[in-house]
Amino acid sequence: MLTLQNHVWVDVTLHNTALPPLAIKNPECLGLLHQLDRSKDIWIQHYCILKDGCLYFYATLRSTPAQGGLYLQGYIVSEQSLGSKRSVIELKPPSEEFKTFYLCAENVNENKRWITALKASINKWLPLHQAIQDFMNRPLEETRM
Repeated sequence: MLTLQNHVWVDVTLHNTALPPLAIKNPECLGLLHQLDRSKDIWIQHYCILKDGCLYFYATLRSTPAQGGLYLQGYIVSEQSLGSKRSVIELKPPSEEFKTFYLCAENVNENKRWITALKASINKWLPLHQAIQDFMNRPLEETRM
């Protein structure tokens, strides 16, 4: 039941966006990140929470609701240099129809902490094509409704 699980996950994610940042239970990572706004070429600070493959963006630690969320399934996380910054976090999407995000923590060690957490959170989720393949390869009686 791939779609049912996806709907439950979306419901949980939508529920989490309405919560204050510190009310999200067992976050995988949290703290300040700066996001590059390419249209203005400026870095905007957010308080961020990483939970179950979703990165939630808040204006401040005390803000509710979240300003937005980024579903990270399929994204590739890496450390890059960009302009004057030697160490930024690049979130590259699974296809070109989605945009690449650039984030930066307060220092290189914080970037590394976020990169480790982002990779671990994303790796918890099977890529969609893998989940579909696994579903299609199951014996017929398991897939019958």
